[in-house]
Amino acid sequence: MANRITYFAVLPFSRTEDGDFLAEAAIEVRSADQARATASRMAGPERGAVAFSKTGDPQLGQWEDAMIIGRYGDVPDDIVPYTSD
Repeated sequence: MANRITYFAVLPFSRTEDGDFLAEAAIEVRSADQARATASRMAGPERGAVAFSKTGDPQLGQWEDAMIIGRYGDVPDDIVPYTSD
């Protein structure tokens, strides 16, 4: 039987001296709302964060693609929020 879980996290970004993006350590949180709130507080000049969720079975190591649920501040352009059709 599958043991599927969803976890929520925030991935902060900053800029290097050369202006490139630097992904920092992800921060696990309890809910989508907490992920969005935490990420929004990290937004600032040359700083930003994305809130995301990931669903899968940790025992099998099988995970779906991460779903971006919020994008705040200065983050890479190729990170786009999930939208349902």
